Amino acid sequence: MSLIAINQIKNRCFSRQYQVDLRGEKLTIGPEPWIMGILNVTPDSFSDGGLFFDPERAVERALLMVEQGARIIDIGGESTRPGSKEIPAEEELKRVLPVIRKLRAKTRVLISIDTRKSQVARAALEAGADFINDISALRHDPEMATLAARYQVPVILMHMLGTPETMQLNPHYDEVLSEIKSFFQERISLAVEAGIKEDRIIIDPGIGFGKNLEHNLRLLNNLDYFLDLDKPILVGPSRKSFIGMILNAPAQQRLEGTIAAAILSRLRGAAIIRVHDVLEVKKALQVAESIVNEKQVAN
Repeated sequence: MSLIAINQIKNRCFSRQYQVDLRGEKLTIGPEPWIMGILNVTPDSFSDGGLFFDPERAVERALLMVEQGARIIDIGGESTRPGSKEIPAEEELKRVLPVIRKLRAKTRVLISIDTRKSQVARAALEAGADFINDISALRHDPEMATLAARYQVPVILMHMLGTPETMQLNPHYDEVLSEIKSFFQERISLAVEAGIKEDRIIIDPGIGFGKNLEHNLRLLNNLDYFLDLDKPILVGPSRKSFIGMILNAPAQQRLEGTIAAAILSRLRGAAIIRVHDVLEVKKALQVAESIVNEKQVAN
């Protein structure tokens, strides 16, 4: 990579900072990336289903990820793996609320509720959550945008083609980058119209959600295409099937691929990296940033 290219990366991606408003408090994301730790309290998520279904074990896992460097813990009670079906809000609430309450009592770490349902989001926010992570980008539940505006919390808008049940049935784009960018422009506009402030919006291109291998690789290699939307970009490559396709490896053997995807995502402008393996990814990102910035870090 040429010196000019390295400097372009430093100036366009590594030096960016975003001010995100949380109930009037300004959070600064950048220039170092934030790590979001994944906490699935489900029996059937694709790589860790059932491991943290018990609230006590879930809280222990969350606290470990905080200790390892996670800035946000993303708690989800409904699997959105390819082919999964929606569960009732009551079941989702039974899974997430005990974990949120117990975790909030033990730490001030930022908590994100991963849900498409306003009923679940509202209860989670009342229990202590700080962010809404909506894989439907406010499309699934017409009350979600109003709720987010009322509670004055940041919202993650993710792109998904179809629903979790149908999204991997031959997904097609004429041009994946421009179509997803147009999607974000539309959803950001609608969110603002609903009363969500511009500085409470985060975007996620939805790796693995209605994308084939080619789509995922193109997105990851061109994340900087979305930088002019001036929103923090969140990327979730952790243990995804595209890594398994490349390595011919099951979900539990995709750590190295996750690290590679995380580093490349960061080089292309990702501000938040959503992963299961917080410590390993954080260390890899630290080395990558030190190399790019030629910055020595004292032990």
